[in-house]
Amino acid sequence: MKMIHAADIREWRNHNVVDLKGHKIGVLESIYVDTATDESAMATVRIGLPTRQRLAFVPVDEAILGPDYVKVPYAKALVKKAPSVGMDDILPAEAEEAIFHHYDMTYRTGADGERQLARR
Repeated sequence: MKMIHAADIREWRNHNVVDLKGHKIGVLESIYVDTATDESAMATVRIGLPTRQRLAFVPVDEAILGPDYVKVPYAKALVKKAPSVGMDDILPAEAEEAIFHHYDMTYRTGADGERQLARR
């Protein structure tokens, strides 16, 4: 199992993101790191029709890298219902917590309330 490091994102950008059953969810767009650890935490996945695409968030802490895909341990339907942003939008700090709750994960801000995610 190989973790996705933020520095490797150029290599994996535009690769298919699939669920555990191999169903294509979308295409990897970018990686967000945990600001406390600088480890990869979330990816944005380009989903939707070509004319109406959006970026859905999915955790990558247990992602597996294949030869031409990134496999995440979440069902396609769950990822498609995840909080998302428009293709050119930036994740607002107040929207971070909803992403973590969607995947039943704990959300932690920094000691001074800093946001937990930063795009790389």
